[in-house]
Amino acid sequence: MKIITAEFVGSFNKFNQFPKNNFPEIAFIGRSNVGKSSLINMLCQKKNLAKTSSTPGKTQQINFFNINSEWFLIDLPGYGYAKTSKSTKKEFQHNMSEYLKKRNNLLFAFLLIDIRLPAQKIDLEFMEWLHENVVPFALIFTKSDKISSITKIDTNIANYKEELSKKWDILPDYLITSSAKKEGRDKVMNYVEELLKLNKI
Repeated sequence: MKIITAEFVGSFNKFNQFPKNNFPEIAFIGRSNVGKSSLINMLCQKKNLAKTSSTPGKTQQINFFNINSEWFLIDLPGYGYAKTSKSTKKEFQHNMSEYLKKRNNLLFAFLLIDIRLPAQKIDLEFMEWLHENVVPFALIFTKSDKISSITKIDTNIANYKEELSKKWDILPDYLITSSAKKEGRDKVMNYVEELLKLNKI
């Protein structure tokens, strides 16, 4: 898929504030500091489209981006660590779950996983939550450039497969990316293109 235009539409934290349109929406979500904003910028080939920060938990609203005037890319708040009050954290996580459960435009979600780490309980629990709420998703492993050995990458992915296979008969699809080296972009965008084609049938 070739991205011709990628425009920021707005940030929202209430369900009734979301844009009213018929565009299919593809959401990106992951633990705080997983590299979500960097990945979005890499995919859209715009350096500052999504705001990056060294501070985990920077994204606290739901950000909408119009891609090619055909679909919306949704940047959801990270779950897990964030330097906010408990009440604020609870509020934006509630808004995120409300979006995932109730937004009719939502076509698919990509769950971002830091490939450097072994399977994390919080990520496994969130996958289970997506499954229970019938949200179709695939995994995107990020930061592959931080691992020098392909063998180590394969080992960490095998670890996830092993953990998931304890509860899942069919494992979710996965893609491997590096925002720093711009690796995996074509595979992710081709995946998105196929999703959008299936949505038109």
